[in-house]
Amino acid sequence: MEAVGDHPVPAGPLAVRWLGYELEPPQAGALTSARVALENAGTAPWRDLKLSYHWLDDRGNPIVWDGLRYEVAAAPGVRVEQDFELRGPIPPGRYRLAFDLVDEHRFWLAELGNFAPEVDVEVGARDASAARAFLPNDAELDADSQERVRAAHSEGYAAVGGSVEWTAGRLRRAPAELEPYTPGGGRNPAFAHPLVCPSLIPPLEPNAEVAGLPAWHPEGDEPWVYDARIRLRLKLRSRKPT
Repeated sequence: MEAVGDHPVPAGPLAVRWLGYELEPPQAGALTSARVALENAGTAPWRDLKLSYHWLDDRGNPIVWDGLRYEVAAAPGVRVEQDFELRGPIPPGRYRLAFDLVDEHRFWLAELGNFAPEVDVEVGARDASAARAFLPNDAELDADSQERVRAAHSEGYAAVGGSVEWTAGRLRRAPAELEPYTPGGGRNPAFAHPLVCPSLIPPLEPNAEVAGLPAWHPEGDEPWVYDARIRLRLKLRSRKPT
């Protein structure tokens, strides 16, 4: 475990002494295992505090302020070691990782004068070797679109989807459900529809359906991206008369 080093500890009911940390090599957008050792250096027991973290740039500006939360409890003078997971920031690169404790909706302990250790961390590209594209047999994805999918996964996104360009055959128009996926534009971080025929990193799998096509509706905190420049060419067959 890497030692944090000596640092001042304020007097008062809520105080923390950071002792050390362990961190697996983080990947952008992915969960990474970590462990910290810390001591309740105050006079009050920890009942409502949570362990969390911030991702900062090299100037200390927040990139991701609200990290995942984990319950932590300790009586005054007690040392604890806490295992937890943190999600890497997007995109890969050099960041500072700051640990802190938070009393939700009230304050971070650093705001009370406590030391919050910062660690320089190199965040690597996300491993997308197991990513799977859920495409029907008659779908086509050109080389440029395939490269955009690979790049988005490496950037940190677990789910990647794009636009749908269709050939309707005898149909005068494609299904209305596919209208939001008309090609045009670029990335849309506020895209309000499921990703159609997405590329997903396990354990993610399609959890929805749009016009009979596999789709993924964002759930949990896995990062996702819709990029209309990823263009799926799809031939829609005519419906048989009933």
